[in-house]
Amino acid sequence: MRHVSDLDKRLFIRVAASRLRGAHPVLPRLSRAANHGRLWLGVAAGLATVGGTTARRAALRGLGSLAAASLAANTVAKWTVNRRRPEVDPVPLVRRLTQQPRTSSFPSGHSASAAAFATGVALESTGYGALVIPVAAAVAASRVYVGVHYPSDVLAGVALGIGAAVLTCRWWPPRPQTPAEARPRVSAPALPAGRGLVVVVNQGAGNGPGTVLTAADRLRALLPEAEILERGANDDLGALLDRAARRAAETGGALGICGGDGSVNAAARLAAERRLPLAVFPGGTLNHFALDAGVPDFEDAAHAVTQGDAIAVDLGLATPLDGRPDGEARFLNTFSIGIYPELVHLRERLEGRLGKWPGAAVALARVLRTAEPMAIEINGRPHRPWLVFVGNGRYSPEGFAPAYRERLDDGLLDVRVIDSEPLLARTRLVLAALTGTLGSSHVYFSAQTRRLSLAKLDRVGVRAFDGEVTRAPDAMVITKLPGELTVYRPTEVRNEVLQRARAAAAAARRLRPSLGPDSG
Repeated sequence: MRHVSDLDKRLFIRVAASRLRGAHPVLPRLSRAANHGRLWLGVAAGLATVGGTTARRAALRGLGSLAAASLAANTVAKWTVNRRRPEVDPVPLVRRLTQQPRTSSFPSGHSASAAAFATGVALESTGYGALVIPVAAAVAASRVYVGVHYPSDVLAGVALGIGAAVLTCRWWPPRPQTPAEARPRVSAPALPAGRGLVVVVNQGAGNGPGTVLTAADRLRALLPEAEILERGANDDLGALLDRAARRAAETGGALGICGGDGSVNAAARLAAERRLPLAVFPGGTLNHFALDAGVPDFEDAAHAVTQGDAIAVDLGLATPLDGRPDGEARFLNTFSIGIYPELVHLRERLEGRLGKWPGAAVALARVLRTAEPMAIEINGRPHRPWLVFVGNGRYSPEGFAPAYRERLDDGLLDVRVIDSEPLLARTRLVLAALTGTLGSSHVYFSAQTRRLSLAKLDRVGVRAFDGEVTRAPDAMVITKLPGELTVYRPTEVRNEVLQRARAAAAAARRLRPSLGPDSG
């Protein structure tokens, strides 16, 4: 260890005595800017403002990783290894910090935070990561350059930061940077400028980030010849969608929907019934299907509509065994019975503050306090589960907080069951959720199948599919409708920053007439 320490000091003195052209005053300023994470908070705000969905997700993971790394470095590691700061005599006065830190030198908290933020961003987007990583590397190097850390302090901080960012993936898996795979659909019509497209805009869909235009105005700027139907406060969404579908069928065009997952799912079922292509413009909070389908922003969907690029997507089908046609349910994303609807609602309220997995664990603990298991039959065998979840396609990750699909046309049902019968099932379930080990717990099992039968549901009461809750029949069979729905999607992943710039330019053009001739 003595040889390592001597090498560390020699390297520090060499860096301290160096005269790097252009490094001063950049590195000292970067070092000060990173105090208390201010630099990274600013970068995250910039990503969220300038970028789209991917940028906002990258910023959120970066900040979460930074918080974990800062906690580990400043409250655990520094108190465990109490190392004196280097002597600042070799460092020129012009680049010393005004206030020298007094905490332990090992590890470098600035380096840990910088590496954690950059790694977190890169886990969500290699493109944004490539922009942030050089800045993070400069911040880490600056801590030696200004004389407050040895090189080994910096290396240890970088390793800790990277580890903290990677660890977040256990509870909060990053979404793949490419959309889910699906068969290309060549029969979707190309609609230049949106001619023939009828779009229903749910009033709850807000303004896009970085623009003053409403959702309807953004659509008019992107697709000026599309017909836009805005849902008013007293309008029935189903009736408005039915009207839009009739108009689209008359013109040989397509149905569009702007809203959250609930609106998209309602439009998807109607589009499949009418054999109409569907254009999805994400206007909700989570936009699960839009992200899976590869249309994270309005610009993606608009480009696909004008080019006629589309994919074929499976639909799930729940059919009652008593043959009642009104009991049939088609679903785009998920079907469930039991506590899952309440669990998801509470988890979505908590995950903004706690993250997806911790939020899901807290939600589960609250829901389970009063939950009673169901006595039902699954594929002819008796079970007492708290919930049965069925995904339209295989979801990732394992556990009770599925986030994304890698295929939209795999022909499979993703069945997940949480069982109440094992000893101390409630306690084991919550502990498994908190530790991210639910996939290997005895209270949880999953399977992928093409057909699932559920019986003895008379006491279950309700079923939930794609956010809609209806009364459950006594028995049902769940199957798939392969390639039933056509959805517009661009053939290539498009540059998010360029799309945001084009959207801002379109907003400026649309606003200019309203400002008057003397507005300049």
